[in-house]
Amino acid sequence: MASIRQRSGKWQARVLREGYPAEVKSFTSRSEAQKWARQIESAMDGGGYQSRCDADKMLLSDALLRYAKEVSPTKRGHLDEVIRINALKRTKMAGYSMAKLSPAIVGGFRDERLKGVQAGAVIRDLSLLSSVINHARREWGVTVNNPCLLVKKPPTPPGRTRVLSTDEERRLLAAVAPTGRRNPEMLPLVQLALHTAMRRGELLALRWEHVSLAEQTAYLPTSKNGCPRLVPLSSVAVVVLASLTNCSDGPVFSIAAQTVAAAFTRATTRASIKGLRFHDLRHTATSRMADKLPNVIELAAVTGHSSIQMLKRYYHPNAQALAKKLG
Repeated sequence: MASIRQRSGKWQARVLREGYPAEVKSFTSRSEAQKWARQIESAMDGGGYQSRCDADKMLLSDALLRYAKEVSPTKRGHLDEVIRINALKRTKMAGYSMAKLSPAIVGGFRDERLKGVQAGAVIRDLSLLSSVINHARREWGVTVNNPCLLVKKPPTPPGRTRVLSTDEERRLLAAVAPTGRRNPEMLPLVQLALHTAMRRGELLALRWEHVSLAEQTAYLPTSKNGCPRLVPLSSVAVVVLASLTNCSDGPVFSIAAQTVAAAFTRATTRASIKGLRFHDLRHTATSRMADKLPNVIELAAVTGHSSIQMLKRYYHPNAQALAKKLG
């Protein structure tokens, strides 16, 4: 039987059952305390009771911080995830306890974010938030429902089709040329991206012990899809790598991902190129390679795509060129 008593101007209900931790909660009225106690006892009797104590105490900001320390470091690209987590910690939503999170609160966060960023960024935020909540449920014993499952995500934006024109490429290469205070690694990094279709993370993780200029190959122990691959290097890519200071081991590039992003943005501004991201260089390289490698299996082997469906997102054929092939 639950005990109900007055304490500090409120009614405190205490439920004690063998095999369960003590459950205590305060209410403004005796009837509310009795109602809550009956619900807890009924759940314990039915064997389906789970304590929400941890969920009531843990704030979303606490869960985000713990996730960033324990889970994010085990992932590839964890630095980008930590940046996103830090942004989530600064939102009003982060001040709620895990037990108080509701679809309405998450939906309000979604709507507010859509005022300032694109739908793709909001979808990634909601996906990360859902992962944090699910991990807390599975690993930390936080008994809550996942409100993200009941929140409608924004429509998925269409895949990007941005590729560099010949004139834009000339201006971009001039804008990253090592003059003044510009980072000297930006030019070879952009050139390799355009001639290998490698991702930014793959280029920055490339090591000299995995590069063979004689065999024109670069080995990637890990890639985005988790599988290692051997990247064939064009003659231009070999020349670019040969121009760098070659060591027997160690990273080919010492520049950080955040530095690349900032330098690339400044370069596109100097070159008067609008709407271009570093990853669009991969789109450009893939489209150009498709003219030399019409066999899609060979093309996918070069670019590292695990499926033809994914490859189609990066291959942007020129309609005029296709018309000429048709005759």
